[in-house]
Amino acid sequence: MRVGQALVELLHRYGVELVFGIPGTHSLELYRGLADGKLRHVLPRHEQGGGFMADGYARISGKPGVCFVITGPGVTNMTTPLGEAFLDAVPMLVISPVNPPTVARRNDGRLHEITDQAAVTRPLTAFSETVACAGDVPELVARAFASFASDKPAPVHISIPLPVLGEQVRGAWAPATLPGRPAPPPDQLAACAQLLGGSQSTVIVAGGGARAAHRLVMALAEHLAAPVIATVAGRGIVDAGHPLCPGGQLRADPVQALLAGADVAIILGSELAQTDHWTDHLALPARQIRVNLNPDALLASGGALAVKADVALTAEALLRMCPPASAAQRAAAEQRCEETRAAMARPLDPRTELHCRVVKALLESLPQEAIIVSDMTQIAYSAVDLVPLRDTMQWLHPTGYGTLGYALPAAIGAKLAAPARKVLVLAGDAGFQYTGQEMAVASELGLDLVVVLWNNDALQQIHDDMLGAQFEPFAVTQRNPDFQAWAQACGWRACVADTLPGLIEHLNTALSHDDTCTLIQLNERSLAP
Repeated sequence: MRVGQALVELLHRYGVELVFGIPGTHSLELYRGLADGKLRHVLPRHEQGGGFMADGYARISGKPGVCFVITGPGVTNMTTPLGEAFLDAVPMLVISPVNPPTVARRNDGRLHEITDQAAVTRPLTAFSETVACAGDVPELVARAFASFASDKPAPVHISIPLPVLGEQVRGAWAPATLPGRPAPPPDQLAACAQLLGGSQSTVIVAGGGARAAHRLVMALAEHLAAPVIATVAGRGIVDAGHPLCPGGQLRADPVQALLAGADVAIILGSELAQTDHWTDHLALPARQIRVNLNPDALLASGGALAVKADVALTAEALLRMCPPASAAQRAAAEQRCEETRAAMARPLDPRTELHCRVVKALLESLPQEAIIVSDMTQIAYSAVDLVPLRDTMQWLHPTGYGTLGYALPAAIGAKLAAPARKVLVLAGDAGFQYTGQEMAVASELGLDLVVVLWNNDALQQIHDDMLGAQFEPFAVTQRNPDFQAWAQACGWRACVADTLPGLIEHLNTALSHDDTCTLIQLNERSLAP
């Protein structure tokens, strides 16, 4: 058995079921291992698309997304998905060959050569290492899966020199025993319980790190009568109709005012990055409890009670230790949420109002457990800031790195992770062209994605930013392709909606097809008042 074959067998033993990748002359030994059929392989049309597919798969399945890429250009094409996964805390394992190192790391003119391939991906990963010999492979893979199991989720890159990939190994490699998520220390729990026992108005901020524990988070919120503010990554943790839902996400001004007025803030699974709130300084209560797996985030939390632990284990323990809120506290908390929802309902500018109206109509028409995947586009910005979700839904958005082209391939990965759930893509006309070629993959796999393509024939946000910077917009309009013809060429159904009722009619038709993808183009100018 060669190293490439042994590696694929080892991944299978770690529970990997699916690999995204494009084979190349330097990765033949990896594909020799895949040829036995134990792992399903998905062939994207570009490594960037494959990386986003792995991201979407990981966010929905909870398992690491795995990619095989070639040396050099395969790795550099993968850096954008790695950046998104790193900043959004998504587990991903990228494995690539690498040319043998040369003396003084000089280029020898080899195919796909980079003098230091690991240096390219190291800033975007939990770690990026190059094996020195065959025996290093199982050790680095074990280190990667241990990180996935116990640390803040993040991507990992392992490079295997070409001579090592073809070496013979004796017998199969065994997977290592993996650690679990850390439990909160008893003394820190006691301090948290004491702090919460003296609070009259607790608020919970729930980030992406709390998503898997959403039921326990809501149980704790109801126990403490604590309004739940979600970050973009935490959307759906609190149901839109729940009395402790403030009616918007952390980015919204009325929601930030609710947070600032609390006695105690419990911040679960969020680092409160700038992209979570879009302020230079987020106003927070003086007394805070922060629960996170990232020690760097906890170090930066000032005087907060910093608990490096799993959110689920912490919420479960606090449920047992904290007294329930009084009826008066419960009524006051629900009143604060009602007032915040009223503030959120104030008139918006016409374009944002249109965005919210369209998104609400889409959500009302989707099945209860639908998955929505959005790109960097204005209608998605309005949605993730202002439109809360039902708790049965999930919304994936490229929050941290903010890359265009994320939505379509990530939706393919999400659908592969949850075949029974309907998946809707919300993308803009410019961003869709970054990875629109992956429509061919969705058709090839027989999926039933629905893409709502918001078309304004421009990079509209940048257009508006240029106006805000007081100069005439430049280089922000493009001549779009015929999106319907493009989709149909890839085997999709395609149509145009010029009214909101027409959009919902097309959506209902698309949802009734369980073996065909549909692209619905929605022209902003035809809907604008």
